[in-house]
Amino acid sequence: MPHTSAPHIQKQRAIIDRIALTDAIDALAAEQGDKARGPVLALLQKALADGRAEIARRLMAHPSAGNRASEEQAFLTDQIIRLIHDYVVQYRYPGGNRSSGERLALLAVGGYGRGEMAPQSDVDIAFLTPYKRTAWSEQVVEAILYLLWDLSFKVGQSSRSIDEMVKLSKEDLTIRTAMLEARFIWGDREVYEESRNRFRADVVAGSEADFVKQKMAERDARHKRMGDSRYVVEPNVKDGKGGLRDLHTLYWIGKYLHRVHSPAELVDAGLFTASEYAKFERAENFLWAVRCHMHDITGRAEDRLTFDLQREVAERMRFAERPGKSPVERFMKYYFLNAKTVGDLTGLFLANLDEAMAQRGRRFLPSIMRRPRKLNGFRLDRGRLALPDSGPEEGDAFLRADPVRLIEMFALADKHGLEIHPQAMRAARQNAKLIDWSVRRDERATALFLDVLTSPRDPEIVLRWMNEATIFGAFIPDFNRVVAQMQFDMYHHFTVDEHTIQAIGLLTRIERGELAEDHPLATAIMPGLHMRRVLYVATLLHDIAKGRGGDHSVLGAELATRICPRLGMSEAETETVSWLVRYHLLASATAFKRDLSDYKTVKDFADVVQSIERLKLLLVLTIVDIRAVGPGTWNSWKRQLLSDLYEATLEVLRLGHKQRGREERIATKREALAASLGLSEAKFAKFAKRLPDAYWIAEPDDIILANARHMLACDADTGEDGMAHLGIAADYYPDRGATLVTVYAADHPGLFYRIAGAIHVAGGNIIDARIHTTRDGMAIDNFLVQDPFGQPFREDNQLDRLKAMVTEGLTNRAKLEAKLHTRTPALRRAEAFKVPTSVIIDNGASNRFTVIEVTAADRPALLYHLAQALFQSKAILHSAHITTYGERAVDTFYITNLFHEKIESKAKMTTLEKRLLEAAHGLLEDNSAVA
Repeated sequence: MPHTSAPHIQKQRAIIDRIALTDAIDALAAEQGDKARGPVLALLQKALADGRAEIARRLMAHPSAGNRASEEQAFLTDQIIRLIHDYVVQYRYPGGNRSSGERLALLAVGGYGRGEMAPQSDVDIAFLTPYKRTAWSEQVVEAILYLLWDLSFKVGQSSRSIDEMVKLSKEDLTIRTAMLEARFIWGDREVYEESRNRFRADVVAGSEADFVKQKMAERDARHKRMGDSRYVVEPNVKDGKGGLRDLHTLYWIGKYLHRVHSPAELVDAGLFTASEYAKFERAENFLWAVRCHMHDITGRAEDRLTFDLQREVAERMRFAERPGKSPVERFMKYYFLNAKTVGDLTGLFLANLDEAMAQRGRRFLPSIMRRPRKLNGFRLDRGRLALPDSGPEEGDAFLRADPVRLIEMFALADKHGLEIHPQAMRAARQNAKLIDWSVRRDERATALFLDVLTSPRDPEIVLRWMNEATIFGAFIPDFNRVVAQMQFDMYHHFTVDEHTIQAIGLLTRIERGELAEDHPLATAIMPGLHMRRVLYVATLLHDIAKGRGGDHSVLGAELATRICPRLGMSEAETETVSWLVRYHLLASATAFKRDLSDYKTVKDFADVVQSIERLKLLLVLTIVDIRAVGPGTWNSWKRQLLSDLYEATLEVLRLGHKQRGREERIATKREALAASLGLSEAKFAKFAKRLPDAYWIAEPDDIILANARHMLACDADTGEDGMAHLGIAADYYPDRGATLVTVYAADHPGLFYRIAGAIHVAGGNIIDARIHTTRDGMAIDNFLVQDPFGQPFREDNQLDRLKAMVTEGLTNRAKLEAKLHTRTPALRRAEAFKVPTSVIIDNGASNRFTVIEVTAADRPALLYHLAQALFQSKAILHSAHITTYGERAVDTFYITNLFHEKIESKAKMTTLEKRLLEAAHGLLEDNSAVA
């Protein structure tokens, strides 16, 4: 940024030889006159294609040379525009003796103005005239633009007089920023010089402070729009937090205030040190390399580093595999470290800017001013916590004299609600190596760290500062191993360290009661916990062993037994933290993948949990772990399942489970239903007798009521044969964040898989299914359904379509099969991942059923094909539980044989496993007609 002069480009004529092309265009114009445009365009198309191919070849030879590649793209574009301008002005509209008003300057603006372009970047051009546009200038501009469009450039253009440019730049921040970057390409240089002088005198002068504030507000809004974290696992290289646009913002501000013409001059302006500028240049070079590779790979202006692109860019940039780390994981870790560098540089730049622009004793940028008295040798600098005011060397000496101060600085910031001065952050980063094992074992240091970690105020922000200053990883070396470590899947949205810090922040917000609406049970539990700090430490450590090549829960539990004593935790606390880390996935796996109406599910879970305090701790840890995965991962369906598991386990832990308790629950539900329906005692007794005990246990009261009303309405509407009509209901079910689809029909083999196929054809995903058969042979099946984006169907037309498709699927099987085969899924990012397929058949997980768990790559109609495999295997399906983790689906089925017994035969289990594996891979033959 900006590297605008041609001498920076090596072997320019290998990219484009403008002199030779000018001679060729002159010859074509002389030979063909007005008919030369076509041949000239063909000549330019070949020159552009050859130039881009040469730049791409150079990038592949030097895959990390991002700045050079971006400069070469801008250079190539410059030469093409100059050739077009000269051809149009000399041969299309020569104009003879032009007046003083018939002058035109072509300016590169925006990113192109900086002399930087990715292969598919827009070409932003300003056509400037000294006065109002003339007929000649309009003709020339139009002819130039048409040639650029015919060359397939995406052009952002403006055509204005100098007065218009000044007026609009004052009014519009975007135009002002674009013109700030303006660079002369070709045409009348005097017009350009006049426009530059007018811009500085009439637009910039006196508006510096306003420009800075507007650019910072614009940056903050952009960050919020992009997720407000530099650690999202599919980052936007251009506009995301820690991306190129953040570096551009620093340069814009420096240029506006100090008239700098390159980032290197920010050092002379006192906004960076030489070493900080070196970091700026390295980060910029890397980000540009990544962006250029992305554009080359996709052939379009793609700035989001999606999972499929991450693999290819990592391969192009020659990242190799290391023990426990794939090339793509190493590449992404390096990406996030560069994004972090951009954030560090931004903080230092803004601090220096604050110093330069603020009035004495005040802050230029907005802040909250506090004045605590006791700061233990630290001081306040305009409301920010700072080191002693004696220069950098004395500040370093202050930290060296007592390295525990590196922890204390953040504890004071948390305690008093202070920002930390960027110069103090810089000093902390530079002195992080002072934190050795003597500091890590120091009682004062560990107490201060735990004060921050378990703070009731805002530990998330202070822990993030500690992480950015590298103090976090220095004090907890095992945490340092997961800093900037991505999890290469579609489920996790953030790096491991960012996920952990966000989980701690959520824990604090739940404890303060801020998330009571989303998490009522956890909010109620938190005040009564006896081991509060155990929960915070377990949240810190739950993913600390990721990336070590084994089960991170087991390895993390082992690490916890070493880390907790150093933090001053008792033997009982250490054991509980280790247990929580070991089993932090147990509650979600049980709630989402098992049938909670099956007593053995709850009993097995309770046997592992063993105590009510552990149950409470595990529930809250599970909630913050799921929610911190990223936006949209938490929903009311998960809340309900976890709450059901908690309540059922609490009962077992308190009372033990007795058959009398089961009978009482059934009786209570029957009484509630009787009161709601208002039937006569005889009619209700006859109706209730039809429903088996398993139904009453499995379904909540509201669904039982909805089912009963649906069944009674269908029973009242019988056909000539006396049988109830097929009844399909679909209603928005807000308590589960889904749509409840209920099918009431004569039970028969294959019913479930056909319903699943019909729901898929209607565009729905089944997230849970409960299959029941009444004592008189009717099926009453409940499905929770969401759209492909995890949202419920709630509009009348959507609900009608669901009902119509299920009806058609059950009454016209051939038509359903045809629609399933013609419904082709769109290309999905999931194809970037390899998910091993597995089938586990477990006869010990339930007293009554064989439990089958299938793990496979998620794809449309997966459940349909798995259910079809069960049907072909003559298995009776009793419930299905569908869980997706990004690209990975885990579907659990509770089944029996035709005699309602577990499947014990090894031969049948082998055949069943084979069919399910074929179905998971889409290889199952449809022989259901003869099954």
